[in-house]
Amino acid sequence: MIEKNPDDSVHEEQSGANGNAAGTEETTHAEKADEKDTKVEIEKEAESTEGVSKKVRRRSRKADAAESENEEVKEENVPSLDDVILPPVDYSGYTKNELVETLSLIIDNRPPAEIHNDIDRIKALFYKKLKQESDDRKNKFLAEGGKIEEYRAWVDPSEARVKHLLEKYKERKSDYNRIQEAEKFENLKKKYDIIDNIKELVNREESINKTFHEFRSLQNEWHSIGIVPQNALKDLWENYHHNVEIFYDYIKINKELRDLDLKKNLELKIALCEKAEQLLLEPHPINAFRSLQDFHNQWREIGPVPQESKNEIWERFKEATSQINKRHHEFFEKQKDDQRNNLEAKMTLCEEVEAINASEIKNFKEFDEKAEKVVDLQKMWRTIGFAPKKQNNKVYQRFRDACDNFFEKKRRFYADNKEIQQNNLQLKIELCIQAEALQESTDWKSASDALIKLQKEWKEVGPVPRKQSEKSWKRFRKACDHFFNRKAQYFAELDTSYEDNLKAKMALIEELEKFEPGSDVQVAFDRLKEMQKKWTEIGFVPFNMKDEITNRYRNAVNKEFDKLKIGDEDKSILKYKTKLDSLKTNPKASRKVRNERDKFVTKIKQLEGDIVLWENNIGFFAKSSNADTLIREVEEKIDHAKKMIKTLEEKVKMIDQSGLDE
Repeated sequence: MIEKNPDDSVHEEQSGANGNAAGTEETTHAEKADEKDTKVEIEKEAESTEGVSKKVRRRSRKADAAESENEEVKEENVPSLDDVILPPVDYSGYTKNELVETLSLIIDNRPPAEIHNDIDRIKALFYKKLKQESDDRKNKFLAEGGKIEEYRAWVDPSEARVKHLLEKYKERKSDYNRIQEAEKFENLKKKYDIIDNIKELVNREESINKTFHEFRSLQNEWHSIGIVPQNALKDLWENYHHNVEIFYDYIKINKELRDLDLKKNLELKIALCEKAEQLLLEPHPINAFRSLQDFHNQWREIGPVPQESKNEIWERFKEATSQINKRHHEFFEKQKDDQRNNLEAKMTLCEEVEAINASEIKNFKEFDEKAEKVVDLQKMWRTIGFAPKKQNNKVYQRFRDACDNFFEKKRRFYADNKEIQQNNLQLKIELCIQAEALQESTDWKSASDALIKLQKEWKEVGPVPRKQSEKSWKRFRKACDHFFNRKAQYFAELDTSYEDNLKAKMALIEELEKFEPGSDVQVAFDRLKEMQKKWTEIGFVPFNMKDEITNRYRNAVNKEFDKLKIGDEDKSILKYKTKLDSLKTNPKASRKVRNERDKFVTKIKQLEGDIVLWENNIGFFAKSSNADTLIREVEEKIDHAKKMIKTLEEKVKMIDQSGLDE
């Protein structure tokens, strides 16, 4: 990148940058001595340093030529920083008219060189929207029964305005480029005029002070002039430096003034080194690289430094330059890697959509599932960054074509299956009628279950014609919402009674916890059953207290039953009754109870089969030597199984009587 030392090649120029200091120094000497004597003194000093100066100038011309060549290479290889750094305006949310007005506004108010990318993006978005609108009109015409041969393409009047604006931009861009080129040649002419003026200074017969100040003025004017044509840059600088050298030879500037210039140049270059080193902390490599270019321009304009510091200061500046250039290079390499990865990810998405298009889709449900998948892939696409510039538009077009092909395929399928959609519409109308019949019901549980069932059936019915889809859905939803709003209002009014029920159940639990069974087991048993009956008759409690109060009640009842001296089977039945009573307050308990009933019935059948097997085995045991022991063990198993069957049958009976399995 930028690794050259322009010290020698621009030392005359730097003297111009420090013209005020030089002029002040010489004016001070003029006040103390006669101007003629001063001139003679300067000439003598120059003679002693002339040999060294010529060697420096020869090296200067060679370094300047190398610098000019390197500068050209650098400018060819450096990417456009404006394209990288300036964030583009997002026009994707603009309407078609907003795009046209924005196009007109930026063409009229901004230089053509700044709006090239904006013009391209606005143009692409406008024609995309125009095509979409045209396609929608065509599809609508065909959907309403029109024939393709009868369709006449719609002409948007805004398209003519866009074309006019683009032609206007093209003309302005052409004019702008012509003006820029003309300005470059005008700048070139001005700089050659300055060179001619410097040549004339050599022939002046006036004070050195006056001539030197005029020389400084010409140098300042040189630096204030803008850019010139690139192909003329090298010859221009060589010509300029050559005549500056001749001027320095003419005035034979004294060594003291020269050393002062070199010292000031060193201070300025040290400051530039510090600024360049600070750029290593800049988080964005592009910003650092751009600032570095400016520092190099300043370095070139400053001029030479003392010979003993020349290599050291240049190496310091070059080291900072190398590190910044390395970060800049690594940044673009990483950007390329990221873009290649993005391209691979986008290619994968394209292949997935194309695979969906290649698959055979037979019904509405499959089309809806595949459509959701395609929409998800489109969302994923939006999260992936840019692919390499050469492939970005191509891969986007491939993905877009694949998506368009799928949705076109879906549209044709739906259009070809209108009869099925009509049948689905009839089914949904029937569901609406059933829902409307239930919307005034006060049988909250059965009506809720029925409406939930109807909602499931609604989801299973396929699509209906688009014109009736929203209307039928609103009708069905209105009936469902009406019922469930009434139900919610009804139970909201019951909330006040829940607190009373809670107090009643808390009192019953406290009574159970203080229960004394006494000596008569049967009386205690009857009292506990009566308390169970009371619990069942008490209504709902607040939902947030339901689990806590139920668990406390169940533990208290089970504890009292455990104290009674009754059989394990009876205890099991009584505890299960307590469990069923507590489940009645849980609207979601039906499925759990049905599952338990199924398990009990299955267990009963298993035990009955085991009993038959065991009874058959008893006949075989009679022939064995330890038959009595084996027979006794089997008979015990049979008795235990029969007791368990009795208990399970009682639990099944209790479930059937509770109504929880419905």
